Amino acid sequence: MIGMNFELDEKQKLVRRSVRSFAEKILAPLAPIMDREEEFYPEIIKETSMMNLWGITIPEKYGGAELDSINYLISIEEISRICASTALTVSVHNAFGTIPIYKWGNEEQKEKFLKDLSSGKKIAGFSWTEPNAGSDARSIECMAVEDGKDFVLNGSKIFVTNGAIASVFLVGTRYQTIDKQKGFTLVIVEKDMVGCEIGPKENKMGMRGNPTTSLYFNNMRVPKENVLGKLQNGFKYAMQMLDFGRIGIAAQALGIAQAAYEHSVKYSKGRIQFNKPISQFQGVSFKLAEMATKIDAARLLVYRAGYMSDQNKSFSKEAAMCKLFASKVARQVSQEALQIHGGYGYMKDLPIERYYRDAKACEIYEGTSEIMKLIIANQILRGNI
Repeated sequence: MIGMNFELDEKQKLVRRSVRSFAEKILAPLAPIMDREEEFYPEIIKETSMMNLWGITIPEKYGGAELDSINYLISIEEISRICASTALTVSVHNAFGTIPIYKWGNEEQKEKFLKDLSSGKKIAGFSWTEPNAGSDARSIECMAVEDGKDFVLNGSKIFVTNGAIASVFLVGTRYQTIDKQKGFTLVIVEKDMVGCEIGPKENKMGMRGNPTTSLYFNNMRVPKENVLGKLQNGFKYAMQMLDFGRIGIAAQALGIAQAAYEHSVKYSKGRIQFNKPISQFQGVSFKLAEMATKIDAARLLVYRAGYMSDQNKSFSKEAAMCKLFASKVARQVSQEALQIHGGYGYMKDLPIERYYRDAKACEIYEGTSEIMKLIIANQILRGNI
């Protein structure tokens, strides 16, 4: 997509076809099982590695696919169309693992972590949220205190996406140096570091195939060389990571909505009531028209934000807009899909109720819809109209 050209180029079309084929053949049989058993299947990592989905935007030099943000969003959308839990795993790994290390890490960090992360040999997780710090990101209490060549980390994190399968975590923490400097920083934590404990998996409403946990740090020593970028820039980095992460969440929501819509069209054409398909009733056909329109509008917002990212333009407002709108569309469309399917949609034999449960998460994580409105409003009032 260049300028006002709304057509995908040939590479982007190929990526869509390839990821869709993979998702339909490999993920479709596993998605309901992972949701039911609350388990992420390791064989998915191997299959997604073959598709080069763990380092989508990372240069080939470090084992990545070296694709642009639009291709990244297409990939997340197509995976979400079949299994939003897997898309969440891939999205967080990229947006909060490979990309930040490539963007702000030094060459030693890139060589140490990126090839394993880009290949899927190691999975990344991100943790900023704490029991007393959710939307108020500056309220984190986790503390890293300088001690010789290390920082000693104490505290806890909650709702850590990829928590049970990740071996590398980017952790947001306060810091205090020997000379009493203070601030926020990001450190790269490896799960086998002494003092790092991974909590049990959370029992969630949706996205159940992604293993979410807590993290606990008890006098854990983190080498100074594991500080990402400049020591004092942790909060700045985290906010920029969230901008990109949010367009990934928007793409997840887009994929969920697309799936719910496609199922609704197919079902309404085949479901006969009063001697004709229910799609011929205005009450149903108008629902389908609304669904299609909202999905198309959401896709344009999502791709615009991705385009701006590729152009190295500021896109905080656009990221918040597409996440706010796409997540709302996913919830609305999945809800209408459930209504169209009636009692069958309420049963776990069909994926409709899973779409509905998964969609709701998109309005909460990586910034609630209310926080998105706050970001958008602040940008507008600062003159970014």
